[in-house]
Amino acid sequence: MNAPPSLQESQALSAAENSPLSMQGHGAALAALGAAALAACGGGSDSSPSTPGAPDTSTNAPAAPLTNEESARFLAQATLGASRADIEALTSKGLETWLNEQFAMPVSQSLVEWLYAKGFDAETYRFSQNGLDKALWRTLISSPDTLRQRVALALSEICVASAAGVNSSFPQFAMAFYYDILQTHAFGNYRQLLEAISLSPAMGYYLTYRGNAKANAKTGSQPDENYARELMQLFSIGLVQLQADGTPVVNNGQFVETYRAEDVSGLARVFTGWDLDTAGLAQPYPAVLMCRSMAQAASRYETGAKQFLGTTIPEGTDALAALRRALDAIYAHPNVPPFISRQLIQRLVTSNPSGNYVARVAAVFANNGQGARGDLRAVVRAVLLDPEARDRNQLQSPSWGKLREPVQRFVHWARAFGATSTGQAWDVGDLSDPGSRLGQSPLRSPSVFNFYRPGYVPPNTTLAAQGLVGPEFQVTNESTVAGYVNFMQNAVAGKSVGDLRADYAPLLAKAGDPAALVAELQLVLAAGQLSAGTVATLTALLGGMPGKTTAELQNRVYAALTLVLASPEYIVQK
Repeated sequence: MNAPPSLQESQALSAAENSPLSMQGHGAALAALGAAALAACGGGSDSSPSTPGAPDTSTNAPAAPLTNEESARFLAQATLGASRADIEALTSKGLETWLNEQFAMPVSQSLVEWLYAKGFDAETYRFSQNGLDKALWRTLISSPDTLRQRVALALSEICVASAAGVNSSFPQFAMAFYYDILQTHAFGNYRQLLEAISLSPAMGYYLTYRGNAKANAKTGSQPDENYARELMQLFSIGLVQLQADGTPVVNNGQFVETYRAEDVSGLARVFTGWDLDTAGLAQPYPAVLMCRSMAQAASRYETGAKQFLGTTIPEGTDALAALRRALDAIYAHPNVPPFISRQLIQRLVTSNPSGNYVARVAAVFANNGQGARGDLRAVVRAVLLDPEARDRNQLQSPSWGKLREPVQRFVHWARAFGATSTGQAWDVGDLSDPGSRLGQSPLRSPSVFNFYRPGYVPPNTTLAAQGLVGPEFQVTNESTVAGYVNFMQNAVAGKSVGDLRADYAPLLAKAGDPAALVAELQLVLAAGQLSAGTVATLTALLGGMPGKTTAELQNRVYAALTLVLASPEYIVQK
């Protein structure tokens, strides 16, 4: 991993997020492959994005009972993929019951447990990442706590630690332990999550504060500032002060900064002395070393006073108490609710939520109704059940939706059609190659700024002209578009994904009738959002293919899946 940028470099990199262009548009038009996809996915509305403080015009949630299409749309926002059986079950039980069941579901087997069970703690794997991708794909594709996985994956793209920058022994265990933290706290408290990741070996290595030492007057060295900076900039408060609806505070025509360089250096003093917890372990240290919270090396800890964000931690405060007081101060900042809420909305529902939507969710983040701040269970419920998220009129508006991330498209296919690893190897591998694979792989972000930035504006596009953001377009280019289609074509046919195989029995039963086959994919993958023209085109294409033998019917299924998965109306999640 390249060294994280300085404060000044971070501010320059964040210009898109903090510019009027990226912040003024809250109701988003999203397209899959460019401006042409806007018309394909939205229906030609001339509505403009809502503005902060505008009247709330969202409609009520769909009346019970849900239709299968409404259930499929909800599950596209709340899960990493759903089968027809999942869709019908939600239609039968309703949103509240489904959410309560998901919230009550225990965490599925941890990644760390799976790595141990498969023997990846053996000495031969000491300096290998082998096992990490296998454990991740197994969890993302097969675990029953599907809402938890959707939220944990979203959190992994907000509080970023990447395998690309963890140069430790048993790095697969360090990253597995990190993802287990995200799973554990996905429905917990955001303040507790911040503490857990702050003490994790993966983050300590990734943002280079493991072994961080206090200032040395003789040499002039200062504590490493990477984590202090990114904790504020990316994981909690952002660069500029925000109003409750997520829009920047402006003073004399300028955005108001949340922190300055001296705040970074003051906070960095808190993150000194933290290192791996080797207590009771003999060298060479086993994999469990990467699965313990970091401990203190007292000789490296800065015992003096620490000042940042208007907070002073007195001289002599012990290291853990200082860390907790620092996190409490950051967590209490008024930016945290809108800053984190908006990003969760972007990851689950839509790239450009209205100011009203952000404000409603941020209010729940600030107080769950029982006086608790940062209750992620309440926040996730608010994101998914908000009137704007459930408004069926959004389907006809080009100012709504998000580009599905490549990883989400792949896992959606796998979950929708019951993909399993026939040998339990889950050897899908690293899918980061943009030319031959997805151009994205979980926990393998190229930088601390994630695969894409929440305020990214694709240059010279209709989105930019309308003042809208398109975060996932930052990983969308000629290579990734072609690479995705080629990879999914092979994956659908059981190639290029190890021993991962989908169950197409329900589709094969319909393959003799092209219209019925398309109708099935229209529901299960596209939530009923393929246009009549697309449905007609697909039906005609499939009808022109041979369909008498089993092999011919399989080819119809493969073609139908590939074409739907590549269609703009699918790639844009409405």
